[in-house]
Amino acid sequence: MRVLGLLSGTSHDGIDVTVVDFDETDGALRGTVLLEDSIPYAPALRARLVAALPPAPTTLAEVCELDTLIGQAFAEVAATAAASVGGVDAVCTHGQTVYHWVDAGHALGTLQIGQPAWIAERVGAPVVSDVRIRDITVGGHGAPLVSFLDELLLRGRSGTSAALNLGGIANITVVGDGISAYDIGPANALVDAVVVDEELNDLGYDEDAAIARTGAVDETLLATLLADPYYALPAPKSTGKEHFHLDYVRAQQSGRAISTPDLVRTLTELTVQTVAQDVRAAGIGYLAVSGGGCRNPLIMEGLRAALPEVDVVLADELGASADNKEAVLFALIGWCTMHGVAAVIPGGTGARAPRILGTITPGSGPLRLPEPVAAVTSLTLQS
Repeated sequence: MRVLGLLSGTSHDGIDVTVVDFDETDGALRGTVLLEDSIPYAPALRARLVAALPPAPTTLAEVCELDTLIGQAFAEVAATAAASVGGVDAVCTHGQTVYHWVDAGHALGTLQIGQPAWIAERVGAPVVSDVRIRDITVGGHGAPLVSFLDELLLRGRSGTSAALNLGGIANITVVGDGISAYDIGPANALVDAVVVDEELNDLGYDEDAAIARTGAVDETLLATLLADPYYALPAPKSTGKEHFHLDYVRAQQSGRAISTPDLVRTLTELTVQTVAQDVRAAGIGYLAVSGGGCRNPLIMEGLRAALPEVDVVLADELGASADNKEAVLFALIGWCTMHGVAAVIPGGTGARAPRILGTITPGSGPLRLPEPVAAVTSLTLQS
C-alpha cells in the first residue's frame, strides 16, 4: 500500500510530504520511501496563520477560513506528490496544530486544522486525519506520536538509546528497559518568534545559526528561562506555543535591554541545555536527531560538546530522513489506521492503552479497508 504522509509542524513554515510504499508479512513491515519534499507556505498564508495563534486573539471566522485555506494548500501538495509517483492508495494528514490544551499537567484537547475533505477531493484516495485526539481520550498527551516510529527504529539496540526531534518544540523518545517519550521544551519556537517579530530575515528562522553566532549568552536571562517549572515536570508531558511564544520571551527579559544577537544566542543555548540535561539524566548512549534544529550547527555543536559520552548522530542512520522523519511517521500512522493497527504504545504518550488513531474521509469511491493486521512487529525503511 502506498501512503502519502503530510504535516506542518510547530514551526509553521510549510508542508512536509512523503510517499512510502509499505509491504507487510506476518507483522514485519518494510517501507520504501518513494518521495520526500517540503513546500513552504505562501508568505501571506503563513503570516495570517501566525497572526491567529495564541496568545493573539482570533475569531471563529478566521479559524474557519484558515481551515479551508490550509486544507487547500495541503491538497495541492498532496495531489502533486501523488501524481509524481503514479498515485497513492491512502493519505494521512496531521494538519496544522493551532492549539494544544494542557491543564494541570494533563492534555485535555488539541486542535489541528487543514480540512481533509479538500485532500480527499483532489487526490481521490481516503484520508486519515485528526490523529492526536483519540490518544488524549485515553489519558495520553496526543504527543509525541513519533514515539511509535522511534521505538520501532530503535528496537534491539543495546543500552539506552533515544530519538530527538528538534522542531518548534523538542521531543524525545527514550528506549531502554522500557520506553518514555515527552516534549522537552522549545527547540526552534522561541528563536523563530524573535526572528519573525524583528524581521531579521525572510526565512523566519536563524539559518545556519548566522544570527546566534554573532551574539553571546546572557547568563541572567538563561537562568531565568531554565527556571521555568515545565522542565521539572515528570514525563509524560507535552507543551507547545501556547506556553512558549514571543510574549513569553519578552516577559522573561523583565524589561532588560538585551541585544538581538545575544537574545537569539541565549534562546539557542536554552535548547542545548534543556536537551542535554534530560539526555544525561536518562543515561542515554545513542541519540539520533531529526527536525529543523538538526540543521542548526550551533545546536548540534553544543549537544556534542555537552554530551561527550553520547553518540550524537542524524536520524538518517536509522533509515528515516532527519529532515522528513515526521512525514514518514504520518504515512506509517495512515497505514496502521487503514489496517486496524494501534499506532500508540504504552509509555509513548502516557495513554492507558493503545488505540487506532484518526478519522477516515473516503476518497472518490467507496471506502474499502484492507484485511486487518494484528500488530506491527518490526519496521525497515529504505529509499
